[in-house]
Amino acid sequence: GINAEYMGQINLKMAEQPIEAAQENGDSSSEHLEVEGLTEGGWIQWFCSLDGNEFIVEIEEDYIRDPFNLYGLKHKFEPTRYKDCMELILSPYAPSEHDLQDEAFLELSQDASDIYGMIHARFILSPRGLALMYQKYISGQFGPCPRVLCEKQLLLPVGMSDEPRTSRVKVFCPKCEEVYMPKDKNVNLDGSFFGTSFPHAFLKSYDSLIQQKGKENYVPKIFGFKLYAKEGS
Repeated sequence: GINAEYMGQINLKMAEQPIEAAQENGDSSSEHLEVEGLTEGGWIQWFCSLDGNEFIVEIEEDYIRDPFNLYGLKHKFEPTRYKDCMELILSPYAPSEHDLQDEAFLELSQDASDIYGMIHARFILSPRGLALMYQKYISGQFGPCPRVLCEKQLLLPVGMSDEPRTSRVKVFCPKCEEVYMPKDKNVNLDGSFFGTSFPHAFLKSYDSLIQQKGKENYVPKIFGFKLYAKEGS
């Protein structure tokens, strides 16, 4: 299948690397080496750079290779499928155009993205993951609260469920504590990439980022006078 072919090309390239390293010819202008359409950069870098995936960060390989961080994930998938997905995630090469036209490869990549998302939800709760998400937060990557009285308070991504393929990612406002759809319509990530706990854990570490806690409600008035509640309202 495409997975065996893809992995075979990766193994071939890795075997060639020591030879290439020894052949220093002074030409450092090429940043992307290719093997039959395969390019350097890695599946993780490729996946995180896709349009609509701007909310996520690149998980460090050391984190993924630590079995402690993957506890409980393996039983959610068929063993061989899980192994193939992990090999794909840790691949040092991005998919080729040929791979992206292969239905079997796309199905494998979809399962790999589910696993990556579940690991991502754990990684962003770690000190390093929180720091990477902090950089995205202060740059306004997640957007401002659409509520006028929140005065452009920056938002944080949140999932409505910790299970994959349940619902799309939402954004949480620390000020009014309401949840909204992302303003960027291209963002179509699964909510499980962030889980239900992320914004609250993030604010425990960076509580000074909230402009002012507490929801300010709009008060309707006529000529400066507050309206009494209507009967039955």
